Parts: sequence; C-alpha cells; structure tokens
Amino acid sequence: MKYETVIGLEVHAQLNTKSKIFCSCSTTFGAEPNANTCPICLGMPGVLPVFNKRVVEKAVEAAIATNCEVAEVSHWARKNYFYPDLPKGYQISQLEFPLALNGWLEIVVDGKPKKIRLNRIHMEEDAGKSIHGENFNHPNKSYVDLNRTGVPLIEIVSEPDISSSKEAKLYLEKLKSILEYLEVSDCNMEEGSLRADANISIRPVGQKELGAKVEIKNMNSFRYLQQAVDYEVERQAELLGEGGRVLMETRLFDPKKGITLPMRSKEEANDYRYFPCPDLVPLVVSGKWRDEIKSKLPELPDPKR
Repeated sequence: MKYETVIGLEVHAQLNTKSKIFCSCSTTFGAEPNANTCPICLGMPGVLPVFNKRVVEKAVEAAIATNCEVAEVSHWARKNYFYPDLPKGYQISQLEFPLALNGWLEIVVDGKPKKIRLNRIHMEEDAGKSIHGENFNHPNKSYVDLNRTGVPLIEIVSEPDISSSKEAKLYLEKLKSILEYLEVSDCNMEEGSLRADANISIRPVGQKELGAKVEIKNMNSFRYLQQAVDYEVERQAELLGEGGRVLMETRLFDPKKGITLPMRSKEEANDYRYFPCPDLVPLVVSGKWRDEIKSKLPELPDPKR
C-alpha cells in the first residue's frame, strides 16, 4: 500500500529583546546559572507580571511578515503543568484568542511554488532548563537553570500542509530567513532560539482522514528535522505494513542513533487546565499601532526579487 505524509510544524522563536516578557531581567545567553532571575520570573508569591511592549511589537512584525491577520484584542491564559524548571507551576501563554491567525508562507519545491498555511502565532514565556547530572559526572542528580524562564517566545503553528522532510526543511529555512532579516529573533538554533516540533502522520493515498499523529519535540537543526521526519515516516509505514497500529505519542529524536524514541503517550489529551490569566488585562493592538509597526518594516526579500 502507498502512503502519503502529512506534516505540521510548531516553531518556537525567541524574540530579540533585551529583557524578558514580564520583568526586566536580561535575556543574554550564557550567563551564570540562575543569574538572570528575579522574584517575578522565579514565581515568588505575590509578584505580578508587567508586560514588555517591545515583545508585542516584535511579534506583530513576525505576524505581518507571514501574512497573518493581527487580532485587535488577544487574551492571556495560564497553561498549568508541573515540571522542575517551571517554578510558578504554570506558563503564561495564549489559547483561544491568540495574537494572529490565518497566515501563509510560500516555498519553492523542485521549481514549483507551494503555499504553506499558518494557523496562528501566539506569544508566551519560556520555561527554564533542566540539566541532568551525567553532564557533571553526577548521574543520579539533576540541576535547574532558570535564566531562560520568562524569555519571550512566539509559537508559529502551521497547518498540516507539508508533505515531506524536504518541504519541512524548506519551510523552516524560509521562516528563519524572515525572522532573521527583520531581527525579530537571532534564530540561533544551537542556543535554542529557534526550535521546531513536528506533527507527523501518514495515510493511504486518496484517504481524506488523517492518520494517528506523532509529535517529535525540540529539534534545533535542519538536518535533524529532516532525519527525524524521514525516520518517523518509515517507522510508521513499516508498522502499518505489518498490521500494527500507530500510537498517538510524543517522541524525541536521538541524533547519535538517527532514530526517534518514545517520550510520553498522547492517547489521552493533556489537561493543562487553561484559564484566563487574572494578572494581565487583554492585549489591544489597534489598527493605528499595527500600521505604525508595519510602516517601519523593511521590504522583505521575496518582493525585492
């Protein structure tokens, strides 16, 4: 049986601001562990977030450059989950009312243009970083660095319009070039400023219904993205060909072995208990403000060509 591949990408880009999204702590990479922190990004009781205006300007620039509709009013939500590098126990993000919707990017595949639709762009704060002790010759210990906590991100979510690892790479390259050109993000993939999650499924050719979706998390290179997609497509095809069933799950890519490995099941949806953030009022981006941001943008590379 012949299968076709269906891929959607969720790309996290760190915004190129000097300070964090809800406090004045530095976003500089490479500082001593836990040096760029304060009571706000450490989640101390009683503290309140103060929104960084420059974050929304950068995010709107990205939305305009990817042909999105910028919402006049968007809302903040709390995404609740426990992890050692998330000291508040929740992440401030956006859900039902994101900053931008319905965009698109055009890539060129084998000389032919193809439009990849964007579902949404929303803003959120980053979590910290867990460092496992084998890196320090302490295999039974783990450490937490909270410098990254509260660093501003945009998440750019595509529709499942991507059909191959080659198209996934072309799309991510195109997105990276736009964000770098506008200085929205430095897109340093080695430092984690740009990372992608790929949602991959396969289905028999001609079938409209999507197959079971597998998510590959946190890829920070074009090569790893292609390798992970190719491996995962082959793994799913072999599984179905042998009469098996593809499980909905989250997997990680092991670049040393060139394979994906299970991380957690997604057979049941994660319950993040989203609810409106009580500490932040809705964000209003008026038409006048949006037009001011747009007027300062340089001409993008594609129109120049």
